Amino acid sequence: MAKRKPRTAKPAEQNGNPNVELTEADRRTLASLRSLADGVVSMAERSRPPHLDIPSRSLSNVRFNKSRRVIEMGSGTNRRELFNLSQARSYMQTVLVTSGCKQLIEQGKTTSIRGMYYLLKHSIEGTKEETFNDQSECDPIIEDVEVTLNALREELHVYASNRGAMVGNITLNDSGDEIDCSRMGSGGYSIPSIVEPEGVKFLSCDAKFVLHVEKDTVWRRFNEDKFWRKHNCILTHGNGQPPRGVRRLLNRLHNELKLPIYCLLDNDPWGYYIYSVIKQGSINLAYESARMAIPEAKFLGLRSIDFVRCGLSPSVTINLSDNDRKRAQQIAAYPWFQNKKAWQKEIELMLKNGFKLEVEALINKGISYVTEEYVPERLEEQDFLD
Repeated sequence: MAKRKPRTAKPAEQNGNPNVELTEADRRTLASLRSLADGVVSMAERSRPPHLDIPSRSLSNVRFNKSRRVIEMGSGTNRRELFNLSQARSYMQTVLVTSGCKQLIEQGKTTSIRGMYYLLKHSIEGTKEETFNDQSECDPIIEDVEVTLNALREELHVYASNRGAMVGNITLNDSGDEIDCSRMGSGGYSIPSIVEPEGVKFLSCDAKFVLHVEKDTVWRRFNEDKFWRKHNCILTHGNGQPPRGVRRLLNRLHNELKLPIYCLLDNDPWGYYIYSVIKQGSINLAYESARMAIPEAKFLGLRSIDFVRCGLSPSVTINLSDNDRKRAQQIAAYPWFQNKKAWQKEIELMLKNGFKLEVEALINKGISYVTEEYVPERLEEQDFLD
């Protein structure tokens, strides 16, 4: 079989494998990696202590942009110096990760974040010191390199495991294969970690909106009941906190296909937080908000008033823990929720109730109550929180 040629590819330049063809994104990322390395070499040649300035991902360097309605990073940086004993290890690890990413791009390969850890892990010559003691040391460095280069992790050819699915009236091209998401069976299309336009292209879409549900268990009920077919939509889930691939795909569906995003999440602080991350972005990934956040996303449910409104049994409630209460108060104080009366009322009622509710609790009203009554009524009435 003839080798498929990437459509947007251009010949590789100055790489270790002349047979590899680089995309425009690959060329840009390689240029950024080389620029970073050139800066280190230049300092050494001028007898200056080599260092790297890494944008700070701390809470103090994050702000909420009211006009854009997303979380953004500030301009603060942390310096890592080779000749500073407290920083030498993290400096070395950062240079190692950039070298590993360069190697992957030049060879036309990708690897998982776990694979990157093993690719770079070794004993430093002449010592018993390891470059990385465990993966928890490597993962933050990968994120540091991302934000320093202003590149998605996927543009560095590093991916995470698939954790999310999609089904509905949309057809796409995934790395040369045509995928009809209306014909994917009970498991749906597994949303990959890398969903950039170079790899995942939208071919056709008849759907009117996207319904994102929190858990696979709830998603399966909607898929089995063919909710997406009856209501002409796309159905997604992220197995709890949606991974970056799912959030990026939702962002693309909204911005490129102009589809409204509705979120069906649990009535608890975790559900509120998931919605916050989808809508405004996350503090930890504030540097990627423009490519992931969806300020227009709506919270469809579950709501604190649903215990009474839906006539649920007390047996399906879960008492709030002290940690739940503390987390709810923290979320209520978020700048993007602080001045929204509807959200303040929602959180206050949950605290007053003293319990939380999972979407699965609606099965107490009937196996398909959530797909046949709850969500259709909320959509028809446009009853959601913004």
